[in-house]
Amino acid sequence: MVKSRISARRRPLLLGVSAALLAPALLAACGAHGAPLAAGDAAQPSATPSASTSTTPSGSGSSSIAARPTPSGVSSSPFGSPSQTPSGAGSTAATTTPSAPATGATTTPPAPGAGASRPAGGQHTPAPATNVLHHTASGGRTVALTFDDGPGPATNQVLDLLAKYDAKATFCEIGDNAKANPAAVKRIVAEGHRLCDHTVDHPQPMHTQSHQQQVAEIADARTQIENAAGGNAQITWWRAPGGDFTAENEKIGADQGMKSLGWSVDPRDWSRPGVQSIVNTVEQNVRPGSVVLMHDGGGDRSQTVAALKQLLPWMVAQGYTFDFPQS
Repeated sequence: MVKSRISARRRPLLLGVSAALLAPALLAACGAHGAPLAAGDAAQPSATPSASTSTTPSGSGSSSIAARPTPSGVSSSPFGSPSQTPSGAGSTAATTTPSAPATGATTTPPAPGAGASRPAGGQHTPAPATNVLHHTASGGRTVALTFDDGPGPATNQVLDLLAKYDAKATFCEIGDNAKANPAAVKRIVAEGHRLCDHTVDHPQPMHTQSHQQQVAEIADARTQIENAAGGNAQITWWRAPGGDFTAENEKIGADQGMKSLGWSVDPRDWSRPGVQSIVNTVEQNVRPGSVVLMHDGGGDRSQTVAALKQLLPWMVAQGYTFDFPQS
């Protein structure tokens, strides 16, 4: 019998073809061990971050919170999206009052039960607040200065400057800081300034907290500030951390007898962009009736104090008088 012969040159080619044809069958029979995960297996959701900003222990006269940016998002305006972040430490862009959101633009989800958690990761879109104040009470050529996150180490310096120019201001205080530094709170009240509730410990983003948690942040802070002031405090407003106002927390504040206080000029002094940046932003954007946002707590506020030394005489020279916000 004549045996067919395969040339030596063709044997590797045929062996390679055979291996290619047999490989899928062998893998299927063995359960395809070592095969890569499917896309759905690899794309596991990340852990949900805590809704509250962590705090550090506070001492007498010190801030209990670190230098704090606003929540992540697209704007630092308190009147648009509840989440806001300055675009950069050196930015000089100011926040001006945008138009109110269109009625019915968002829907209000059912209120969660006490202690319920809010979904994170963009799954929950809260209804926007509709009555955030951003204008002075008297109108005309007036300006309302507001200071957040204190009392802090810079509070007394700010008060000294305000007294020099007979300027009144509103201090939006962290409840824990007020409790730690009652002397500063008492001085604020004694010198004719006003107090504003800025929550117990500045949780961000606030709208992700449960209804019960938001009530506690607003109501407990008011009690802390009143106690620090010695019972003489007139707390007309509350301000959401980062301007994270929603219809829900606006109502919580109203139930506590307080209006929601926003702002119309934001020099982002919290980010320490430089003294001249703070000064330029305020001077270029302040208008009759503006509410200016600055900080006397929450970190190193030496730039804010230095900027205020320039801004106060400039405002006086421009014919501005100092007023409180709408109430």
